Amino acid sequence: MFKKLLPTIVVSLLVLGPIFYFSQKSDRLRTYLPTVRSLNIRKSGTDETIQENKQATEALPTACSPRKKFVFIKTHKTGSCTAAVIVRRYAIYHNLTVLYPAVASGPNMLAWPFQPAEEDYIHTPDEQYDAIVNHMRYNKTWLRSKFPADTAYFSIIREPTGHLKTAMNYYSLPKLMKIKSENPVQTFLQDPWKYKDLSEAYFDFCNMTWDGTRNHQAFDLGYPTKSADDMERARKYIGELEADFTTMLILEHLDESLVLLRRLMCWEVRDVLYDVAPKNSRNYSYKKYVPTAEELANLRRWKAVDYLLYDTFNASLWRKIAAQGPDFYNELRYFKDVNKRVSTYCHDRKKDGPDLTVVASKWNSEFQVDAYICKLIKSPVSPLMKYIRKDTPDGRKGYDILPPRSNMKAIIQGQPTFKYTIEREKYLKFKAHRKRKRKRAGI
Repeated sequence: MFKKLLPTIVVSLLVLGPIFYFSQKSDRLRTYLPTVRSLNIRKSGTDETIQENKQATEALPTACSPRKKFVFIKTHKTGSCTAAVIVRRYAIYHNLTVLYPAVASGPNMLAWPFQPAEEDYIHTPDEQYDAIVNHMRYNKTWLRSKFPADTAYFSIIREPTGHLKTAMNYYSLPKLMKIKSENPVQTFLQDPWKYKDLSEAYFDFCNMTWDGTRNHQAFDLGYPTKSADDMERARKYIGELEADFTTMLILEHLDESLVLLRRLMCWEVRDVLYDVAPKNSRNYSYKKYVPTAEELANLRRWKAVDYLLYDTFNASLWRKIAAQGPDFYNELRYFKDVNKRVSTYCHDRKKDGPDLTVVASKWNSEFQVDAYICKLIKSPVSPLMKYIRKDTPDGRKGYDILPPRSNMKAIIQGQPTFKYTIEREKYLKFKAHRKRKRKRAGI
């Protein structure tokens, strides 16, 4: 009996099976369609766009697990505040154990230009940490003693010409070098070697020489100022950095860098969103100055290590992007669109207004953007530390690390440099007291 019915059963399965399958698939797609149309993820509302979003919702990322152990080296004057908001927000979202400064006040510097001392950061009972999100100079030996071998390392750098201009303004380097022209960058670039003895700053408290005009980015990543002319050593060191670092964000290609970071870290799109409004942006008279070809040639020789650093990691960025395949650029377009929409929503959001729903795509699960998320996205970098620190008692009052800008001000004024703010405050009080005493004595 069964043998007689077998052909009929087989024919029925062949005919009805596909009908049932595609009926179920259509039902699944219809459940996403109203949401996709209402959010209008892409600028166009074409059938092709809707079909792309339908297919994307069926291919959510499942290939790898998010990497939640990382060290972010926050470099100076590189757009690192924007990047730092992203990594601090990630640490907050995922409740990571961050190795952070003992003192909550000040600029939240972990260490610079020295390695962290044991009393300068909060210790966990088991000395286990997931991340670093504060300023520190890259120190491979120290970091390897605190983090496991599978830790991801990344940082951010920028094109050296723009970096020179912002460093000149931020650290008051024209005053240090006694340049009084209206365009100190132009004056300096005509002959940088003329200012070598003036541009180098010596931090006496830690026996360290630093030059804000020369290879500042390489210095933040561990390369010594005194080896500025040793290009053989520089090539070897930067080669080691390229091997050590998972990736390097490039400010001039920030969106591409963040999409690549997301992929390499197996994060989701929401993890690398950022506020399109610039953070810590300053205006000054020579900001838009474009150096001549001769001045740029001088700068390339003067900042040879920084240029090697930038050129190496810029090339590395595009190689890694090429290895991702053409789908990378589909995600890049999607990321730019979602990032702009979320940023605009957060700035226009009214109190008690509706949340924004970002539907699932090929690169992210569905997520909500509410008032709290907007607050974190728009936040300046320093206030985010309170969410990371939680209820941690503050460390020794006044023993926060003195930022380099403060020590540069001291050097310009002919004063000593210090590690902690309390040391500088005591020095200034002593100096003021001595001045009053000399005045009373008529000296």
